[in-house]
Formats: sequence, structure tokens, C-alpha cells
Amino acid sequence: MLKKKLFSSIPSGAVIALSMLLLLVLPLSLAACSGPAPASTPDITATPTQTTTHSAKPSGPIDAKWIESQVVGDTVSIQVSEIEDNWNTHFKLQTADGDIVTMAYILNGVIYVRASICPPCRSQGFTLNGNILVCDICGTTFAASTGEGISGACVNYPKASVSYTIADGKVVMSRVDLVTAYQNTLKPG
Repeated sequence: MLKKKLFSSIPSGAVIALSMLLLLVLPLSLAACSGPAPASTPDITATPTQTTTHSAKPSGPIDAKWIESQVVGDTVSIQVSEIEDNWNTHFKLQTADGDIVTMAYILNGVIYVRASICPPCRSQGFTLNGNILVCDICGTTFAASTGEGISGACVNYPKASVSYTIADGKVVMSRVDLVTAYQNTLKPG
């Protein structure tokens, strides 16, 4: 009865206009609440490669050691032996927007290469503790095999992988793949 009295005082054209407006606003509101559209930066699938290590794996957490990369044109490479000797490494690459940091480590006999940045706390270092990567500043943990966040303040910033090949004792990557992985890691998701 209340509905009839309430809507009977509104002209029928206005009811139709309000209904149309509601039908337009509701889907737009739902779309806006679903979050931002993904950026056009492509995902990169890693190519983990089995390795034989030169040194015994240290017990306990392994801090990352800085190593040098070699850059020739658009190709970036690091020595496999440096990863095998140190188990957990990171290196810088100069770009037009500044340096980016990438990590390379061995997990279960496989080399992994990932972007090495924790965007909210700005850390560039990760300790390898068993099968977990631990941010050196905030302590957020990530699965070393996937880069996915496990727990901590920066858990929503998974570490994107970098595709690579091994040739002549070197891990060989493209500059584009390194930059793309870094940019993907800067985005929550």
C-alpha cells in the first residue's frame, strides 16, 4: 500500500527515467568496484633450468650477494658459476628510468630469476630461507618457487619471474624481459 502511494505521486515518465538511470549506474558501479584494469605489460613465464652447484648449500638463511651483469646490446647475462657458488644473488641493470634490481638463486637444484623489489617498503634485497624469500626490510615472505606472497605487509606484490636461457656458462636474459618483470612486480596482484 505504501509503495502505491509513494510511486503514484511520481509521474510515470520520471519512474521510467529513474529506472533507466538505476540500470545504467548499477553496472558502472560494479565495474568500478572490481578494481583497475590490468596494465598492458605482458606477463613473462620463467624457464627454470636444472643446475649442478659448485659449492655445498649453506645451512640456514642465505643473504643475497651482489654480482655484476654483462650487458651487450639488449642482452644481459650473469655467470652460472656465481649463482652456483653463492646460492642467492642479485644484480643491477641500468635503464633510462634508473637502476632495476633482479635476483637469481638456486632452489632444489633449479635456477630462478625474478625481479628483486618490494614496492611498499622499497627493499631490493631478499634472503633465501629454505624455500621462502624473506624481504630484508619488512620481513614479508614469498614462495621462492612461484614468487607469490605468503605473509607480511607487502604480500600483494609477487616477485615476477624472468625468462632466460643458459649458454656458454651464462644465464642469458633480454633487457625487455628484465624491465617487464620489474614493472609487473611494482603492481599489486
